[in-house]
Amino acid sequence: MTAHLARRLAWCAAVVWAAVSITFAVDALLPGDPARMFAGPEARPADVARIRQQLGLDRPPLVRYGLFMRRLVHLGPRAADPTPPSGADHGTCAVVLSIGPTALHVDLGKSFQLQQPVARAIAARLPRTLALAVAGVLVQILAGAGAGALAGLARGSWLDRVLVGASLIGISAPTFVVALLLQYVLAYRLRLLPLDGFGSTLGEHARCIVLPAITLGVSGAAYYTRIMRDEMSVLVRQDWIRTARAKGAGAARVAVRHAMRNALVPVTAAAGLDFGALMGGAIVTETVFRWPGLGDLSVKATLNRDGPLLVGCVIVASVVVVCTNVVVDLVCAGLDPRTR
Repeated sequence: MTAHLARRLAWCAAVVWAAVSITFAVDALLPGDPARMFAGPEARPADVARIRQQLGLDRPPLVRYGLFMRRLVHLGPRAADPTPPSGADHGTCAVVLSIGPTALHVDLGKSFQLQQPVARAIAARLPRTLALAVAGVLVQILAGAGAGALAGLARGSWLDRVLVGASLIGISAPTFVVALLLQYVLAYRLRLLPLDGFGSTLGEHARCIVLPAITLGVSGAAYYTRIMRDEMSVLVRQDWIRTARAKGAGAARVAVRHAMRNALVPVTAAAGLDFGALMGGAIVTETVFRWPGLGDLSVKATLNRDGPLLVGCVIVASVVVVCTNVVVDLVCAGLDPRTR
């Protein structure tokens, strides 16, 4: 298990490095001048050139990439050093690991447009996307796994046909259509929930997150319904299930404790991947509902050609995705000892 975890962590580091490198290259190749966008359309060429030099954009892309990687993770004094490594101006460091007088620092840089550390901008948005992703995955699992288990136990009945038909509609419906439909029915017509926004109090946050969470959960719940139905319909016909019934175990006990536990293994794996994808940025949902999360921040960074902010968002999303994959492996091993 230790060797397996070591291999997985090495794979995670390689994936994060590849994602960050590709994002850096794409940002460097995109048309447009970040210095011009930062200075404004009426700025003089001399001012744009000065800003380009201050932001470090006057250097070749490979040089900027090397300085960025050097600044991203480096060793330094234990106390957070406000002065980053040479050639990495406008940076801000964060200590992630201290061993004696030396510490490992991670520096995401400073946003061009926001004029604040990238880590601070992401830290303000990350909890909101985390809450939305958790709520969306909960909707997917509770609705999808429950409906799939019922459909699998009643395969061939009218209930099975209704649930399968509903899952097909859920998978086929585009996200923005589901979002607009929920806004029209539950927010505009019935006025049960806020139309969009984030709110200013905990109660308003809870009310505002309902519609985005349901929007994210519809497609995933429909997918989990199909998975759970197929798994349950096969498991309830296995010999060890019939043996448990022959020993006097009730139908509900056999379905929940034996069949459903094994059927949840592929659902858990899919839910982990979905959680990572949602943490990467549920861009459409956050845009429609004006949810100020990581996806909304990534879109603004792309439109503003804010390279440090965009790469910082990609780093955080990549780390969340790969860590979620490792956690899913461990959870699946707990649910099904055969995977160990």
